[in-house]
Amino acid sequence: MGDDTWAALAGRFADDAYASVKGRVRTYVLHRQLLEHLPPPPATVLDVGGGAGHQSFPLAEAGYAVTLLDSSPAMLAKARQRPAAERVTFVEAEAEHAEEAVGGRRFDAVLCHGVLGYLERPEPVVDRLCRLAAPGGVVSIMTGNAHAMAVRPALEQRWDDALAAFDTRSEIGVLGVPTRADTVEELSELLRAGGVEPVRWYGVWLFVDWLGFGGAEVDPADAERVAAVEFEAGRRDPYRRLSRVFHLVGRKA
Repeated sequence: MGDDTWAALAGRFADDAYASVKGRVRTYVLHRQLLEHLPPPPATVLDVGGGAGHQSFPLAEAGYAVTLLDSSPAMLAKARQRPAAERVTFVEAEAEHAEEAVGGRRFDAVLCHGVLGYLERPEPVVDRLCRLAAPGGVVSIMTGNAHAMAVRPALEQRWDDALAAFDTRSEIGVLGVPTRADTVEELSELLRAGGVEPVRWYGVWLFVDWLGFGGAEVDPADAERVAAVEFEAGRRDPYRRLSRVFHLVGRKA
C-alpha cells in the first residue's frame, strides 16, 4: 500500500470520525435525504469513493444492490470488516476511472460523497457520475460549501485566516489534508452538462460541526434530538446556506 495516500488516515477516518456523535448525526441526516429520492430496493447503487462504506452500507442493509468503489486498499479493507460486507460488491479504482472499472454498467443511483474536495478539479469526476447513472437514475453529490469557508476559522478565533477565507476555496481539513470547496450553482451546471437535472440540494453539517470548531462538545444523550434539528435545518433557508458541506441531488433524463 505504498501508493495508498489514505492508508495512514483510514483509522482516524473510518473508526474515529464516524463513531463520534458528529459522525453519526451526519450519516443519519444524509441517509434520510437520500431516501427522499432513491427508488425502492433492490435498485442498484454505485458509491464512488465510498471509503469504508458508512453511507452505502445502510442502503445495502435495506436491500439495495450496492457496489462500493474506492482507490484506497486501506479504506476497502476497513469496509470489508464491517457487518453486511457480504452484501456489497467491492471495486478498487480511481473515481476518474469508475466507468471502466465497472465495465460500463449503469446504476439506478450514483453516490459521490466527500470526494470532490480532494480533487484539483471536479469536472472529470462529475462527468463520470452522470455517465454512470441509468436513464431516470439519481446522482447524489456531497462536497464542501465554498460560501461558508470563513465560519470555521472565525469560530476557532483565527481572525486573519477568517478574513482571507472569504475569497478562497481551499483549506487544510480536519484530517490534515488539503481540501477544496464548491458551490451548488457551479455543480448544478456541471450536472446539467452531463444530462442530469438538479432536483434539490440540502445542507448537511451545520450546528454540530460549528459547535465542535467552537470548542463545545455535544452530549451523546442528545444525539437523536441533534439529528432531528440538523435534518430540518438542512432543508430550510437560511440555515442550509451556512452548512459546512452541501448535498446536491439530480436525476438523469
